[in-house]
Amino acid sequence: MNQTVYDRLSQRLGRVHLRQRLSLESEYEAQVFRRGTHYFHLENWYPAHAVIRASLSLVGLHGRGRRNALKIRIVHNDVRLAALPAAFDGYTILHLSDLHLDMSEDFVDALIERVRAVDYDLCVLTGDYRYRTRGPYEPALAGLARLRPHLKEPVYAVLGNHDSIRMVPGMEDLGIRVLLNESVRLERHGAMIHLAGIDDAHYYRVDNLHKAAHDIPHQEVSILLSHTPEPFRNAAHADFKLMLCGHTHGGQICLPGGIPLITDADCPRAYVRGPWRYHDLAGYTSVGAGSSIVDVRLNCLPEITLHRLQRA
Repeated sequence: MNQTVYDRLSQRLGRVHLRQRLSLESEYEAQVFRRGTHYFHLENWYPAHAVIRASLSLVGLHGRGRRNALKIRIVHNDVRLAALPAAFDGYTILHLSDLHLDMSEDFVDALIERVRAVDYDLCVLTGDYRYRTRGPYEPALAGLARLRPHLKEPVYAVLGNHDSIRMVPGMEDLGIRVLLNESVRLERHGAMIHLAGIDDAHYYRVDNLHKAAHDIPHQEVSILLSHTPEPFRNAAHADFKLMLCGHTHGGQICLPGGIPLITDADCPRAYVRGPWRYHDLAGYTSVGAGSSIVDVRLNCLPEITLHRLQRA
């Protein structure tokens, strides 16, 4: 990272956060096994990717799974929120997650075709723009550059465990505001709600809900973007009303009925796909639009999600 970019991020995020994120990326990105939580990381064990592809080909499912990966659904989710200002009744959020844009050119084309078909007021991205957890990130930024002209403003995002903080300047140069334990106000017809985003809470564990919520008045409606659903308890106790996340891919390769084999998230299975609720916190975990490890989907089609806010 050149000094200009370093100074730009350091001034905004604080020197400690930036140094911590950069150091953790250097230490963790190549690890398959790690002490403590999230012990095994299949996505970092690249020989396993070829084994999975070969196994799926052997049982005749690889081609079908690849075709499924391009069948991106448009999912509608109505969210009823107490204290939602009348001006935001019907406000619609386009939610994209786990794009892994450098995995397939065909996928980017399919995603563009899908987002062009929907209408919304706000677009949010909940992390994982790069296919691998290490290596060059420029191809992922190139994919974002292809997608961005087809997204309506404003666009906000958070980083995932596949992403480097070095990507932030490039993303923001495209007109994508990345929220790193920060919040912004959303205004409509004189009314206001708040949107906050936290840094990766799964692998790097650099999320800071206290900082993200610092400028949000207690009585006003707030929405949290998180790459993973794992901090749902803390988000509820921090008084967020809606949490949008991804990371799990809904399992991506599932048993019939959509039963996931692996979700790679330290939370109850009820929170790894679709709508859920914890106390006063409404949540939604996207199964993601892209694919990780292999470009295959079985019994779990990819999605983009339209969340429609309604007054309770």
